[in-house]
This record gives sequence, C-alpha cells and structure tokens, in this order.
Amino acid sequence: MDRVKSSMQQVPNAIPKVIRRTGGANSLELEKENFEKGQAVSINKAINTQEVAVKEKHARTCILGTHHEKGAHTFWASVNRLPLSSNAVLCWKFCHVFHKLLRDGHPNVIKDSMRNKADLTDMSRMWGHLSEGYGKLCSIYLKLLITKMEFHIKNPRFPGNLQMSNRQLEEAGENDVNNFFQLTVEMFDYLECELNLFLSVFSSLDMSRSVSVTAAGQCRLAPLIQVILDSSHLYDYTVKLLFKLHSCLPADTLQGHRDRFQEQFKKLKSLFYRSSNLQYFKRLIQIPQLPENPPNFLRASALSEHISPVVVIPAESSSPESEHVVETDDLVDTDIPVLPPAVETKFDDLFGTTAAVDPFNFNNQNGMRKDDKDRLIEQLTREIQSLKEELESFGLESGRLCQALRGRVNELEAELAEQSHLRLQAMGEAEFLKAELDDLRRVREDTEKEQRSVTEIEKKAQANEQRYTKLKEKYTELVQSHADLLRKNAEVTRQMTVARAAQDEVEAVRREMQEKVKAAQEAADRQENTQQEQLQELQRELLSSRTELESLKSTVTSSQQSSEALSTQVSVLESEKAELVQSLSKVEAELTVRGEELQQAQSSLSTERESGVKTAEALQNQLNEKESREQALESQLVSARWCSLQGAVKEAERIIHDSLAQIEDPAHISCTSSADYLVSRCQASLVCIDRLPPALATFMVDNTAVSELVRALTQCGHLVGDTIVQGSATSHMVPVEKADALSESVKTCAAEALTLLGTMKQRESMSSADISKLKATLHLILDTAEKLRPRGLELQQGELGDLVEQEMAATSAAVESAAARIEEMLNKSRAVDTGIKMEVNERILASCTELMKAIKELVLSSKDLQRDIVEGGRGAASMKEFYAKNSRWTEGLISASKAVGWGATVMVDAADLVVQGKGKFEELMVCSHEIAASTAQLVAASKVKADKDSPKLHRLKQASRGVTQATAGVVASTKSGKSQIEEKDTMDFSSMTLTQIKRREMDSQVLVLELETRLQKERERLGELRKKHYELAGVAEGWGEEEEGTS
Repeated sequence: MDRVKSSMQQVPNAIPKVIRRTGGANSLELEKENFEKGQAVSINKAINTQEVAVKEKHARTCILGTHHEKGAHTFWASVNRLPLSSNAVLCWKFCHVFHKLLRDGHPNVIKDSMRNKADLTDMSRMWGHLSEGYGKLCSIYLKLLITKMEFHIKNPRFPGNLQMSNRQLEEAGENDVNNFFQLTVEMFDYLECELNLFLSVFSSLDMSRSVSVTAAGQCRLAPLIQVILDSSHLYDYTVKLLFKLHSCLPADTLQGHRDRFQEQFKKLKSLFYRSSNLQYFKRLIQIPQLPENPPNFLRASALSEHISPVVVIPAESSSPESEHVVETDDLVDTDIPVLPPAVETKFDDLFGTTAAVDPFNFNNQNGMRKDDKDRLIEQLTREIQSLKEELESFGLESGRLCQALRGRVNELEAELAEQSHLRLQAMGEAEFLKAELDDLRRVREDTEKEQRSVTEIEKKAQANEQRYTKLKEKYTELVQSHADLLRKNAEVTRQMTVARAAQDEVEAVRREMQEKVKAAQEAADRQENTQQEQLQELQRELLSSRTELESLKSTVTSSQQSSEALSTQVSVLESEKAELVQSLSKVEAELTVRGEELQQAQSSLSTERESGVKTAEALQNQLNEKESREQALESQLVSARWCSLQGAVKEAERIIHDSLAQIEDPAHISCTSSADYLVSRCQASLVCIDRLPPALATFMVDNTAVSELVRALTQCGHLVGDTIVQGSATSHMVPVEKADALSESVKTCAAEALTLLGTMKQRESMSSADISKLKATLHLILDTAEKLRPRGLELQQGELGDLVEQEMAATSAAVESAAARIEEMLNKSRAVDTGIKMEVNERILASCTELMKAIKELVLSSKDLQRDIVEGGRGAASMKEFYAKNSRWTEGLISASKAVGWGATVMVDAADLVVQGKGKFEELMVCSHEIAASTAQLVAASKVKADKDSPKLHRLKQASRGVTQATAGVVASTKSGKSQIEEKDTMDFSSMTLTQIKRREMDSQVLVLELETRLQKERERLGELRKKHYELAGVAEGWGEEEEGTS
C-alpha cells in the first residue's frame, strides 16, 4: 500500500489521457505487445557493440521472457534484426546471451533455435577466417553452441543446465552398454569444444596485466562462467560413465577413452586453477578444484573416492526492491529526455515512447486531459502488471530451486538406500565368511589326510624319477664314452700321421747325408788328383832344376853370383815342397774325420729307423685295440638304444592294458566324461600317431635317432590309453545303443594299438608296422563323439558345471598340444636352418615355449582356485546347483577358457608360419597380446568370487604375472628377430641429379599420405569390428535376456 501511495503522489496532473480504441482493445494483444516491446528493449541493451560484460539483469529478463512465452520466437525475431555478421563484439555478446538462454531458459528454446542452425554454422565459418581478436573467439563460441544444441537434441533427457541425478543418468543410457559408449564419446566432443573456448579466451588475453578488472577483459571472461558450469557437470558425468563402461567391457577396449580423458583432465584442471586466481571470478563464482591425479578406472572401488565438483554462485547482496530500483534507473534510454516522475520513466523505458511522441495518445491531439480517477486506475494497472512480472519471476526462481532441492533429496535418498544395502551386504558377507571359516577348518582336516596320501604318492614318484635319472645317466655315460672314443681315435690317427711324417723326414735326412758324403769324397778325390798333378809337376820341375844344377855346376866356375841365385831358388822350391806336403797331410786328416762322421750318421740313421718301425707297430696295435673297443661300445650303445625302445614299447603296452583294466573295473561305471573332451583326446591321439611313421623311418635309416621314436611311442601310449578311458566314460552318459557301439570302438582301438606295438618288438617286423587300422578306429571314435556333442548354444543350468570342467580340460589339452608342436618345430628348425635364421627361430620358439609353460601354470592355478571357490561357496548344495546359481560367473569362466585355448592354438600357427618364412612377425606379436588379454580375462573371471587372502589366489596372481612376462619376452624376441632378419637398404645418392631426388621426395610424400589414409581407414574398420564384436558378444552372453528379465 505504501508503494501505491508513493506512486499516487508521484503521478503528475499533466499526464495525457488515453482514449480507448474503437470496438475495445484486446487485453491479451496489448499484453503481448507490451511483452514484445520489453523483450526487444532488454535484448538490445544486453546485445550491443560496447566492449563491456553483459549485465545480469538484462539477461535475466530475456530468460524470464522465454519462460513467459514458452519458447524463443521473440528472442530470435529481435536477434535476426541485429547486424551480427558485421560486428564481432555484437556477435560475442549474442553468443553469451544465447548460451544463458540454452542453459536457464525454457526447454523449448533448444527446439526453436535448431531452425537457425544453418545460419549459425555459416556465421561461424565466416568469423573463422579471422585469425585473431573477437572474430576467432566468435567462430569457436558458435561451434560450441551448435554442439550443445545437437547434444541436447540427441539426448533429450539432459536439461539445458545439465543438472541430473545418478538415477537420471542411468536412465539416459537405457541400461545399454552401447548407448553408454556412444554417450561418453558425445560428452568428450562436447567437453572438447568447451575447453577450446576456454583456451582461446585465455590465449587472447595478456595475462601479465590485470585484465580481469578492465571492461574489455570482463567482456571476454564473462561467458566463461557458463563454460565452467557446463564443464563441471560434463567432467562428473564422464567419470561416472567411464566407471560404468569399465564394469561391462574389457580394459584394453577402453584404452582410447582413458587416453582422451587423461588429456582433457589435465587441460580442465589447469584452466580451473588459472580461473580461480582471477579477481573477476572470485566475486561471481566459486570454482572447484579437481584432484591431483585422475581417477583409476581399472580399480572399481575408486568410484567411491570420486567427489563430484560443485560450482557455487554466491547469493546476490542486494534486495529485490533495491535491485528493481537500480534496474529501473539503468534501463533509462539516454536518447530520450527523462521525465521527472518515476512511473513515466519506467513506462518509457519499457516501451520506448513518451507521452509527447506516443502515436496512440489521442487525448493530447484532441486537447483533452484525464481526471484523477483515470490516472489512478492507469497507475495502479501498471503497478499490478509490474508486480505480476516480479511474482512470476520469483515463482520461476522458486520452482527452479525446488526442483534442484528435490533432485538433491533424491540423490541423498539413493545414497542412503545404497549405504543401507551395503550394510546389509556386509552383514551377509560376515555371516558367509563365518560359515566359510568353519568349512575351511573341515577342509584343512581333509587336506591333512590328503597330504599324507600325497606324500606317499610323491615318494613313489621320486622312486620312479630316480630310476629315470639313473637310466638317463647311463645313457649319458654311453654317449660320453662314445664321444671319448671318437676323440681318442682322432688322436691316434694324428699320432700315426706325425710318426709317418717323422719317418719321411729321417729318410730325407739320410739321403741328404749320403749326397753330402758322396760330394765330399768327390771333392777329396778331385783335390788329391790336383795335388798329385802339382807334385808330379814339382818333381818334373825338380828334375829340370837338377839338370840345370848340373849344368850350372858345370858352369859354376862361370859366375859366383849365378850360383848363389840358383841356391836361393832351390831353397825356395824346397820350402814350397814342404808346404805342399803339409797341405796334403791336412786333406788326408780331414778326409779321415769326414769318413768317421759318415759312419756315425749311418749308425744313428739305422737306429732311428728301427725305433720308428717299432713305434709305428705299437701305434698300429693301439689303434687296432681302440677300434675293437669302439666296436664293442657301439654294439653296447645299439643294444642300449634297442632296450630303451623296447622299454618304451612295453610301457605303452602296459598303459593300454591298464586302460583296458580300468574300463573293465566295476568302479569305472560311475565315471563319466563329455563328448567334447573325448573329441579333444582323439584329435591329440591322431596328431601323435601321425608322428610315428616319420620317426620310425628315421630310426630304420639311422638307429641313433631313437629319442624321437621313444618320445612318440610314450606319448602315443598315454594319449591312446586316455582316449580308451575317456571313451568308456563317455559311453556311460549316452543311450544304450550308442554306448555299446562306442565301447566296441574303444576295445577295437585298444586291440589295434597292441597289435601295432607288437610289430615293433622285432627288428624284422618294424618296417611292416601299419598305423592305418589304428587311425581308422580313432576316426570312428572321433565321428561317434562328434555326433554325441550337444548342438547349439542352449544349455541347461545343470550342464554348466560339466561344461566348465570340459572347457578347462580342453584348454589344458590345447596348451599341451601347442607346447608339443613348438618342440617339434624347434627340432625341425635345428635340422634345416643355419646361421642367423636358426638363432632367431630358436629364440622365438624358446620364448613361445616359456609362454606355453606360463599359460599351463595359469590354467592349473585357475582350476585350483575355481575348485576352492566352488567347495567354499556351495554349502550344502551340489556343484551343479552352485554353477546354476552363479550362471553369469560360470559363463565368464567358459568364455575365458575358450579364449585362452584359441589364443594358444593361433599363436602356434603363427609361430609355425614365421619359422617357415611364410608368416609375419606382427601376427606373432598380436597373438601374444591376445593371449595376454585372454589370460587377464581368465584371471578376472577366476578371482571375482575368491577370497582376497586365499593362497591359491596369490598363486594365480603370480602365474598371471608370469604370463605377462612371458608375453613380453615373446614380443621382445620377435622384434629382435625381425630387426636381425630384415635388411635395411641404403639409397645411393651419388648418381642422382637434383630433379631425380626431388621426384623421389614427391613419391615418398605420396606414399606417406597413402599409408596414413590406409592407417586411418584400418583404425575405423577396427573400431567397427570391435563394436560389432561387442554386439555379438552381448547376444552370445545373453545381455538382452538379462535386460528383459530385470525389466
């Protein structure tokens, strides 16, 4: 009433009187016209070219207008008249207001706005040509708004402000994992657009200055409040959906989702932190802080640690009255003179006209004036209208708050119910654990008894192991002695060669000495002849001298001087004669010494010849003795090989006789088996029998190759005996007619096996051994078992237990068969390949063997843990009832076992092709990764119901880590082998011109683009294949049936 009185006092007497229109004015049309004018004024004031933030009151008026008309027709009618394509600031403020309408406006705003989607797209493309300023920001903002509209159109359950409870989020996915998968992808795209706008705004600002306190900076930062509100909800829903997907799908399938979430988490956390430090946001919004590390989706319990980020907007400090007054003052149009009365100011501001320029003010034209009563009625009408608008806005605000409070109450009630359910579940688990503890105590007593029996069995096994070790040592000694004899033979041969060489050298020395003696004798003869000739010449000269002396003596009297000369000459000749005699005596002494040396050399040569002959005779005797000893050892080794072969034959006969005795035992009637396991045993037996002929042929050619034949006979005996027992056990589960036929086939198989083994007891009959009859009998058993296998996928609940045991047994058989094939491939590779290829093949096959051992250990650990779970959880019920009660868990075990067995078989095939040089190394690496994933699935399926403190669970985890390490070893050896085998060609650029190099460069770029295109297509194809795989897996596992049952 006070407000009415004050309004009455403010009304001037000079207010022009409005004459009613002819025929009566329609109040609804007048109200609509006034509403449209008010909305146009608010929109024009909110969206203008001034670089300041949009005022909240103008945006709130636009939001209330959409709720008033239940749509956005008026908004778009006003916006379409604005030049959004010519002014970037105007377009930026339009995006801000439109974002507010999409969030807080009427739900029909999104539907009405989809009509303008094409115009918004063109405008975004147009502004995208600008690389900086508001143009680039407008392009990114428009893309965000288009993405938001498309998201809400595809997912109508999500409101514009994205506020939903957990139950509503579950209902949005319609309990379908494919819908949740697609919804997560769409949320990732939505959040990516939000983050792009966030980053673009921050990158366009100079953060070194206090931009948040300037009008231009606030104009750019204001829309980020809506982005923060949307991003907090999208982050929360993405986390919850990823935990939901990880509970339904394998972890490796969602690797892309996790990588994308990690990237967006880092960006969002950084942007939230940067925004919280800005002064502008501190007084308008409370920004949440994300955790230090992203959630661990591989751990299901991490969902309870997740805290939903809550964005808090502080309450406005001003009262509605004061706000209304301020709004009235701010809404004054500065282009029109302000009238003194407050009522006239408000009226003019809302409708953009005054009494002086009102075209419908007929009173002013006619010079007529209203009386006080009419003015009061008009004043009160306007007051009532404004109060109605305020009341409606308050009602909408209170309704929104009530809806939010109801949603919060529903969430709290759901959390309370969940906590109550968890408390009841914990009490039930406590009671279950008490009962399980009692069962474990009883099981421990039984285990102690079984342990004693196992100890006795281990003692027997140790005795057998010792026997085997002794035989192995004896065989090793024989092989070692044979090798020693071969080395000694080689040594004797070498010594004989050395002796013969020494004898040849002695002969050569003797011949050389003889030649030297002959040469010395010839030289001595020649020197003696020369000296004799010189002596004769001297004698002749002496005679001539004597004659001359006589002549001289006759003439001595002639000259005394000539006589002295002659006497001197005579003395000289005598001295020469003495020297010649002395040299002759020296030559004769030298000849005597040379003769003695020759006699000594001849005596030593004869002595050495006699000793060489004796040594050669002794060495020949030793060689003959060693050859005889080697022949004796060779005969012993041949007899030992034959004895080991006969031992293997006898052992195989004993196994088959034992199998026949078992099926004749009355206690065997209670034993049963499945046709699937019988098929696996028959197939393994046929594979082993096919190895007999080549091993037998090798042994007939070379009797040293007995190890492969012994191994094949032993394995064949075990597998055929197992086939006989399992065939008889399977006959107990089938009708009488088929059971009789199967029993006869089994007995015929045993008889044929014994006949085949009997032919191998004699050397003469081994060449005539025929395996065709035994193979035909096994094929007959295999065909019978194939006919007995259940058809289709429909299984009764009672058969789940048998199927689990069969699949685990089949997995073990597949792993054993794979290990045997790998060993066979390794032997073939050693016999055929050489050099680097043999080294690479041995390393790859060795790592595959280690992986098979690790998988076998994992399967055994899983079977033990499964048996422990069944014994501890079934209570008084039977094993089949326990499997029927936990059918989903049982189907998971079956699926995991099939995947492991299939993976082992495929990996062996890939390894075989790689060793032969026909396969790819990448196939082997992919198979290794598939085996790792399958074993992880088997571990998860095995430990889902296990006690966390169970020692068998600990053993299973260790086996799983062993498989992971072995898989890594296979991948590492494969990569290493690939790098060794592949040759890297280096290009020769010496003879290439610039044009040729440029041409090669262009060809390489074309090839790179083609390969990138192929890679992208293959990735898309892989995604489609995985999606189809999930659909087929859902059909096979009965997801649809489970949903129908729950609904």
